[in-house]
Amino acid sequence: MDRRDFLKTGAAVAAMLQTKNVMGANDRVRVAIVGLRGRGNDHIKRAHAIPGVEIAALCDIDETVLAQRLADVEKLGAPKPKTYVDYRKLLEDNSIDAVSIATPNHWHSLMGIWAVQAGKDAYIEKPCSHNFWEGKQLVAAVAKYNRIVQHGSQSRSSIGIREAMAHLRSGLIGDVYLSRGLCYKWRDTIGRTPKSAIPAGVNYDLWLGPAPDRGFSKNRFHYTWHWFWDTGNGDLGNQGIHEVDIARWGLGVKYPTKATAIGGHFMFDDDQETPNTLNCAFQFDEGGKRSMMEIEVRHWMTNHEAEIGLMGKSSLPPAGLNADAKPAPGAAKEASLGPASGKPGTIGNIFYGPKGYLAIQEYETYKSWLGNQNTPGPEGHGKEDHYVNFINCVRSRKKEDLTSPIEEGHMSATLVHLANASYRLGRTLNFDPVKQEVIGDHEANLILRDGDRGYRKGFVVPEKI
Repeated sequence: MDRRDFLKTGAAVAAMLQTKNVMGANDRVRVAIVGLRGRGNDHIKRAHAIPGVEIAALCDIDETVLAQRLADVEKLGAPKPKTYVDYRKLLEDNSIDAVSIATPNHWHSLMGIWAVQAGKDAYIEKPCSHNFWEGKQLVAAVAKYNRIVQHGSQSRSSIGIREAMAHLRSGLIGDVYLSRGLCYKWRDTIGRTPKSAIPAGVNYDLWLGPAPDRGFSKNRFHYTWHWFWDTGNGDLGNQGIHEVDIARWGLGVKYPTKATAIGGHFMFDDDQETPNTLNCAFQFDEGGKRSMMEIEVRHWMTNHEAEIGLMGKSSLPPAGLNADAKPAPGAAKEASLGPASGKPGTIGNIFYGPKGYLAIQEYETYKSWLGNQNTPGPEGHGKEDHYVNFINCVRSRKKEDLTSPIEEGHMSATLVHLANASYRLGRTLNFDPVKQEVIGDHEANLILRDGDRGYRKGFVVPEKI
């Protein structure tokens, strides 16, 4: 049995973690978790579950959140980690092997660059960059300092999704010419919040880091920072990056030659700057063939395409839904949508070929339909453990075993940046994959390196790596 087949077995993760009965000094991995309020809390749980991994440090600019997560770690029965407010101080600790970065998007690339410069491996949440140029700089730094860096595209470690990709590669539906990524999540209005005093215990200067200071307001802070161009990339760069990555993976392509996006911020009169509805299209010309990708972001009512959002509901909860979650009282019994239903939106991908189509429901489940009669084809479901893959590679030092190396993360993030730039400028962008620039469009290239925003002093992504 080769390694690829081995990873498909249900016992793969357990076997990988039990290669030795006694953990030696070289097997112990000391990890620092950075950014603790949302996704960082998941990082804590994932790291703690892996034998031989020690949560050596916690870092957050909000003292209230930091204290809560410290208490959470102690409840797990783990050794008390060090705590930091300033990420730069954390990097001075030579005993830390790796950092796990779950901060807002505008910090991802700079924290990754600083980490590898300090000799540390890194797990960097999606998207790995706030703009295209800094993503390029991050990839260059990872190569120069020869570190293990994983991108937070967890579907790449899913047994179910990897099986679906194997079907696509084997020709199940023929030569794939079109992939569609669907990103529908119910997103209510964020309203309007005025400028106000910085909350007690928050180091807002460190939270801003590279981003400009436009005064504190609640909407520009916890989570809703996603909907402002200074710090986020809209829902395309929030949830949509997963579907972009899977769509590109299934097509087997790298960089597009053309990108276009139209949309808007519909229904709500609020502070949000980024679109809540966006239709994106990309053209690829690789290996002598042309293919295309469509990505849709929708914030409100929609339909479930290709059973995405409904797969496995008879026996398994849809991916991302707790097994014991139940619809709220009064909610429609069958396939009702919206926050009150307790069900997820339509998050997934569809791949089309001359022999049929294959649909993926976020992270773990897939189905296929073959021929002009839509005859049901192969289907499957399988868990992911992306964090285990990262830790295994930290131990082995084998970059080639990373399921989502930073180079792949950067290529997918590039599609997000191109689409957002197209939307903001209101025109199609022609991209040169070799020169890595938009052809004949200075304004677009400026946006792709946040030239319209810039970096604050002390938090500048270096020009020279």
